[in-house]
Amino acid sequence: MRRRLWIHCLCCGLLTGGNFLWAAEDSGAKQPYSFTRVVTHWSEYDRDDYLPFLEEAKPDIAQVGFYGAHFWSLANTPYGKGYPAHFPVQGYRECSRWFDNLNHGIHQRGVKAIGHFNVMFLIGDPETAEGPRGFFKFYRDDWEEAELGPRPVEDPTDLLERNRDGTLISSNIYRIGGMQEYWACLRNPHWRAILKAWVRFGIKRGLDGFIINYYYRHDCQCDHCIGAFKNYLSDRFTPAQLAELFGITDLEGHAFDDIVSWHSPESSTPLKREALRFSQITNKQAFDEVFVKFGRSLKPDLIVAQWNHLGDFSQIEGDEKCMLPGDLWSRDEDYLWYSLGGVANFTRLKEGFLGEGTLQARYVRGASGDKSYTLGKYEGVRIRASIAELAANGGAPMGFYTWFNEPEARKVITTYYQFLERHDSLYQDNRSHGEVLLLFPRSSIHAGDLGPRDHFRELGQRLLNEHILFDILPDDMATPEVRQRYSMVVDAKDRSVSPATLVKMLPPQRSHFDAPGTVRVSASRPADLDDLTLHLVNYNRVERGEGGNPAGTIADEKPIAAEPFTATIRIPSGLTVARIDFLTPEASESRPVSYELESGVVKIEVPSFLVYGVVTIQLENSDKKTSG
Repeated sequence: MRRRLWIHCLCCGLLTGGNFLWAAEDSGAKQPYSFTRVVTHWSEYDRDDYLPFLEEAKPDIAQVGFYGAHFWSLANTPYGKGYPAHFPVQGYRECSRWFDNLNHGIHQRGVKAIGHFNVMFLIGDPETAEGPRGFFKFYRDDWEEAELGPRPVEDPTDLLERNRDGTLISSNIYRIGGMQEYWACLRNPHWRAILKAWVRFGIKRGLDGFIINYYYRHDCQCDHCIGAFKNYLSDRFTPAQLAELFGITDLEGHAFDDIVSWHSPESSTPLKREALRFSQITNKQAFDEVFVKFGRSLKPDLIVAQWNHLGDFSQIEGDEKCMLPGDLWSRDEDYLWYSLGGVANFTRLKEGFLGEGTLQARYVRGASGDKSYTLGKYEGVRIRASIAELAANGGAPMGFYTWFNEPEARKVITTYYQFLERHDSLYQDNRSHGEVLLLFPRSSIHAGDLGPRDHFRELGQRLLNEHILFDILPDDMATPEVRQRYSMVVDAKDRSVSPATLVKMLPPQRSHFDAPGTVRVSASRPADLDDLTLHLVNYNRVERGEGGNPAGTIADEKPIAAEPFTATIRIPSGLTVARIDFLTPEASESRPVSYELESGVVKIEVPSFLVYGVVTIQLENSDKKTSG
């Protein structure tokens, strides 16, 4: 299995009264599910060629189908056939049977079926001239106790987030079927009971797990949120500290102006950051109670993951985990999904912008302790590059837009996925091989200082441009033992180190790559082997218009092959080279690479490749060979 970092300690707990903190139960019995290939579809999954596509592509996981609040808001309405779920049939029973059959077909292909699960975003109207609509009609008229158990409350509005004046928090962004949008409160124990009923429903449909989203919290001031936040503050601060830090002299009787979650970093205050930290911890508690403890009580091997958002390292105003303590950050998740939104689905090559998620990929990999993960890039054009980028950095391609219904896209996806499947020993549970460590300033972010975050992005970009083999780890995880593994540690909190001075400080005894500026280089070690694998991703292409417009199809990817270049790679101490080969998805066979070896450094000429090139260096315990 992929090497993991496990931290067991006292963590924040249930908020139904009593102390905020509780001793976490040992949840390490289930080893996280490790995989290397995933496909995700919100639409078109009812096509006759969907299951045959899975047979061709051979993913480990298919994220498909909806089982949470989207299902129970829309499946029984004529609007369920549109965004986001695109239900193939109408009706709860009809959709239930359809998904049951789909999951059976997925399992027949040897693939895990993972369902999308919205935990709080409700679509509907509590009351109209014709009665309730969407979720509220389901709750009043269509709740089946034989399937879901008893309804927890009589009035469904008792489940919802509320403003300070007691009115319901709502929006009308999507206006699906002209209906309003409401938000359930994850701190409400009755809502968690409903989520558990829906979890049971999905497991009965044959799901192997859930990808769970909408882990938000707004400025909710329902009784559950107010009581829980006061418990949180009383457990975290003394009365004297509450008065000194926040001006709260009577916590029990205090009325909060707001209890925010995400907010503008410019307007942030210590109390707002505590509210954000409280929001994310309690969202994590809901995840643990509903999916980890309850879900795995029904299905011990249940696969669970959160669908979160990172963008270009948006913090305080984005990222559902930005204020989580490190020991909670990805605990009990099997894998991680982070959406990059629109920040990396286009190129501006003349400006040196490659439209990549390499920094985000290495951050997620390091922060999670090397769990499986994927990135959602909303990329339907550069499919080769998106797959290669994740494969090169220990991730599972690809997060979104695997448009199998487009013949050319289908061919590329299956070609690249079959390549990964054939060479699975290089990818499954591999570990990163970095020579330099770049620290992500999580401690500064938790203190409300985003300056080091910006510096981190600048330093990381320079390391990428210099083709340095480097890993990323949050600074609160970088123990002295971890730091000793690297020839250099770069701390983004040290503002004296500019991108220019960083280059001068890099250790001379490192690997060097004379690669073009459009190529990214990373390295990994196969599981349980001493071998070394180099991953080369080429982002060069013929851009469509100025700025590499993200719209289009795979026909607009138009990659330009990277020319051959020289690489000198430092070999781990005590090992020598036995053989070197070059692989690429565009070639059915590997080819040997000649090399020169001297004083622990091997020199090669990397052949030309289109988008993704892989150099496998077989190592052995010998110091006698000097060339090959």
